[in-house]
Amino acid sequence: MGELGSQKDVSLIFQRAADIPFKVQEGSVDLGITGLDVVREGVWENGPCSVLLEDLGYGDCDLVVAVPDIWIDVTHIVDLAELAAEMREKGRELRVATKYPRLVQHFLLENGVSYFTLVASTGAIEVSPAMGFADLIADLSASGQTLRDNGLRILDEGTILHSQACLVGNLEKLGEDEDRLKSAKMLLELMEARLRAKRYYSITANIRGSSKEDVAQQLINFTDVAGLQGPTISSVYSRLGEDANWFAVTVVVPVSSLLSAVEHLRCLGGNGITVTSPNYVFEGESIAYRKLLSALARSS
Repeated sequence: MGELGSQKDVSLIFQRAADIPFKVQEGSVDLGITGLDVVREGVWENGPCSVLLEDLGYGDCDLVVAVPDIWIDVTHIVDLAELAAEMREKGRELRVATKYPRLVQHFLLENGVSYFTLVASTGAIEVSPAMGFADLIADLSASGQTLRDNGLRILDEGTILHSQACLVGNLEKLGEDEDRLKSAKMLLELMEARLRAKRYYSITANIRGSSKEDVAQQLINFTDVAGLQGPTISSVYSRLGEDANWFAVTVVVPVSSLLSAVEHLRCLGGNGITVTSPNYVFEGESIAYRKLLSALARSS
């Protein structure tokens, strides 16, 4: 937030998450950060609001279909389709409480559940079956604990959408104004590089060798310490003027390779090993910005 808010050409406006995609869609703001669930539910298929970065690394949850625990014979979505048909024959329809009518209707129909009624709900939707105004629910769940607390369970194959915080933009506004597009590029660059940085560690160690080339060859032989494109190596000058054949090695490795990389450096005689997290990792170009330009070209 600090990097974005300090940019002189960027104004931050705080809105309810559910309102943000509509503000972007109508053009009152150029970019917005909100949940992918509200974007997929409320944004026009061919409208100007487009997802620019689908996963900002927080707010993970799933939009799921959950049924009462007492429905022991309903475990899969196909079982729900059969139940809905049976209920229809008895003169009533399956009632599904949800805040996401469009996504839920599409999902149920696509999975063979043809007979149902959607019940709009804006409150604590998980109590709907217990209160008697719905038979089951379709709602967001992060850990599933709230569902379990209310005697509900998620159907197998009942996940409608995996959602998280995302960045959306108004293609029309960005495409018609060069300054807006320039600011959007800056934001995309920063966000993308910050997200990429979370996947890496920077490791520095002191290693003996006859030359930089000798040390580099030792490192390159081990994939985990070869770095993204190769190690950075520099001479270490002893305070006592001794041991002139020490070199400082820095490599950037994936988070999953941290311990194995440290162990390889130890095997090579490395000591004084330090690990830091980079703030940003930039590539040769911004993939997100390239996708934005492609989207602008398609929409023009």
